[in-house]
Amino acid sequence: MTKQNIIESLTTFVNKRPGLIFADYGDSSLYRRDYREHCAKPKADFKALASAVAWLDSLDADALSQAIRETNRVDLLDDGSIDYTPGQMGATEYRHAACNVLSRALWNHWRDDAPEGMAPREHITRTARREFGRGIAARYFD
Repeated sequence: MTKQNIIESLTTFVNKRPGLIFADYGDSSLYRRDYREHCAKPKADFKALASAVAWLDSLDADALSQAIRETNRVDLLDDGSIDYTPGQMGATEYRHAACNVLSRALWNHWRDDAPEGMAPREHITRTARREFGRGIAARYFD
């Protein structure tokens, strides 16, 4: 399986409908808040992370497969599809899980590039903040 195939599988997984049930909220403002925070924002985060991963030639399919193995709840099946084990809030957390896979791959990649005399974690968080801004860096690289 190639790097592009893995990214496409994750993209297909992220593009699934969240499954929020409006009747569970009883208030449209609560529904919209949950949708923005747990569905729309992680989807945008995923797009930014996927773009960065796709751009890095040195981050290959093996690195992505390793990141999938290191994160919990997400598995890559032999047919190329994504298997996800939901937690309590499966309808809203699956996009975060896909972002965790990509951030783990970037974390592993940037860890190897840490300059001498700087802690790898500090290098990674600085690089993530520079690449993605404070929001994504705080959500996935802290």
